[in-house]
Amino acid sequence: MKAETQVIHSGEKNAHFEGAVSIPIFQSANFIARPKEQLESASQGLPVAGNDYHQIRYIRLNNTPNHDVLHQKLADIEKGDAALVTASGMGAISTTFLAVLKPGDHLLAQECLYGGTLSLIQQDLSNLGISVSWINIHDPDQWKKEIKPNSKAIYVESISNPLTQVGALDTVAAFAKAHGLVSIIDNTVASPIYFQPLTLGFDIVVHSATKYLNGHSDIVAGAIVGSRHWIDRIKQKLDHFGAALDPHACFLLNRGMKTLALRMVQHQKNALSMAKFLEAHPKVKRVYYPGLESHPDHRTVRKLFSGFSGLLSFELVSETDENDGDIGAADRFIQRLRLPLNAPSLGGVETLITRPSTTSHLGVPREERMRIGINDHLIRVSLGIENTEDLIEDFREALE
Repeated sequence: MKAETQVIHSGEKNAHFEGAVSIPIFQSANFIARPKEQLESASQGLPVAGNDYHQIRYIRLNNTPNHDVLHQKLADIEKGDAALVTASGMGAISTTFLAVLKPGDHLLAQECLYGGTLSLIQQDLSNLGISVSWINIHDPDQWKKEIKPNSKAIYVESISNPLTQVGALDTVAAFAKAHGLVSIIDNTVASPIYFQPLTLGFDIVVHSATKYLNGHSDIVAGAIVGSRHWIDRIKQKLDHFGAALDPHACFLLNRGMKTLALRMVQHQKNALSMAKFLEAHPKVKRVYYPGLESHPDHRTVRKLFSGFSGLLSFELVSETDENDGDIGAADRFIQRLRLPLNAPSLGGVETLITRPSTTSHLGVPREERMRIGINDHLIRVSLGIENTEDLIEDFREALE
């Protein structure tokens, strides 16, 4: 089945309890014990490990009926064997890291990443004795120089947040296999509608399901997809760390995913139209959007992806020679907009706008942000699904 069908029907064949068209919320912390064979059948085998502990159905073990539906759906649309949902995107990323890496290991990581991930790697993994080398996603020769005898994994984003960089991801997957590394990719911004990393050879895909997968800005959730080997291994950690997704949040995520394919079409339409408008405007200095032919990674995206998604960033022409003037102009522009909401996060039905230095990358030291190209006056826009002309007119009035 194609993705438009999978997001509606995958995982639901045996889940229409008592004939309900919409999957009920199973608001029960625990379930009556059953033999292992029945449990595997009920959960459609995704993902049940082979020990007695997992004969227990319990919310913390992420194996209730609401979880099972999501696991199958996510595995199908990402072309994986198995999947897990977690309590947040950072829960998915941190649990994956701790399942793959141990003290003394070395990680290769893309230098421009979501701020929360940067802080996790720099602070928490470092405190656990896990070292990191930051790699230029466009320079495979540099990756080779950073390989160490204790290197165990490589971590990248499909479309980086917020500069929308896209590396030669097929090369990343091949590089990882050639050097015995576990390849992990955050596919939040591209979404599985436009890119399926596992088909290129990546081992593990993570998502902030808060964003496009859910799409309605009303839950926080994460997702992990990969081979059964890796999902079973990650699930063991997840069970112990307790980052389980609540059944009601599972219900909302499943409902949100049903319109994912349709929403992504409008997200992209709005983003591409807005990027072209901004690129042509005399008060805009630079636009970062991979759908533009001027974007340095445009050809790579056309080769590997089936779309460009709905996130862009841009910089205004400076009104003064001082950096504070740039920040002031950016803030005044944001305040003059009527439709976009000045709020963190992305991927919702409503257009959201922010300066990453004050939200997604607030916890990253300024000198580090500047080094990787995220300046204080950079503006990030997550295009929603509003009318395209209404959004552009709003931006035009705010600029003028």
